[in-house]
Amino acid sequence: MMKKVIRPLFPALILIFLYAPIVILALYSFTDATQIGAIRSFTLKNYVTLFTTEELRDMIVDTILLAFGSALLATLLGTLGAIGSFYSKKRVSSGIATLNQIPVINADVVTGFSICILLVVVFGISKDTYIPLVIGHVTLSAPFVYLSVIPKLKQMDSSLYEAALDLGATPARALMQVVIPQIISGIISGFSLAVTLSLDDYFIATYTKPATFDTISTYVVNATKGSQTTIKTALWALATVIFVLVILIVLVMNLRANRVEDERKGGRV
Repeated sequence: MMKKVIRPLFPALILIFLYAPIVILALYSFTDATQIGAIRSFTLKNYVTLFTTEELRDMIVDTILLAFGSALLATLLGTLGAIGSFYSKKRVSSGIATLNQIPVINADVVTGFSICILLVVVFGISKDTYIPLVIGHVTLSAPFVYLSVIPKLKQMDSSLYEAALDLGATPARALMQVVIPQIISGIISGFSLAVTLSLDDYFIATYTKPATFDTISTYVVNATKGSQTTIKTALWALATVIFVLVILIVLVMNLRANRVEDERKGGRV
């Protein structure tokens, strides 16, 4: 009896530990409190500040553009790398997989600092060109795209590509019409992960971004050191908006996955 009562408590405690701080922050974003601790009245002023302050709007738009732009490049490179590795000899494929693990395991601060030294100091590329920042985020995200695509390639029937070539298709056409449709779910997952990593990154952006450019992460860190209370509380609203969007995206993806699975089961019947 005790086991039946205690067993559900563990996942409940984990969920509380993970989500209680976010829920509290979301609650305070709808108040006029200037710090966590006392609620005087409820208001939407933080959300009004968030969407009417030009500085905040520009920072959000710049972060989104950087995330999607770098994610597109990372998805292209990661997908091509995964396909090339999959169709290479075993020794070459193992070597590529090993090298791909290094950026994944490596600390972001090391990656950011290394890219800054290589591009800015060694090659003399100015940080004002945004090139180091984009390259840094692509370097961060591409290995994760590779890891998302490789399992889909291994699940695919490898003979389909050779069959398409035997039937007269060019390698490019066989790739686009045979291989890509088989691994599209892995590509989409890799792209989504690349966007998330770019939005979340702080260290690489800190070392490689221009002085006048801020992502959400770097802006939040700098804002917490300042004395502008209205900006700080508006960031509570920003955190809440991001959290709600993430919940909606996860729900849509799960519902879509369940629908596809039901259609497959229905087709088998």
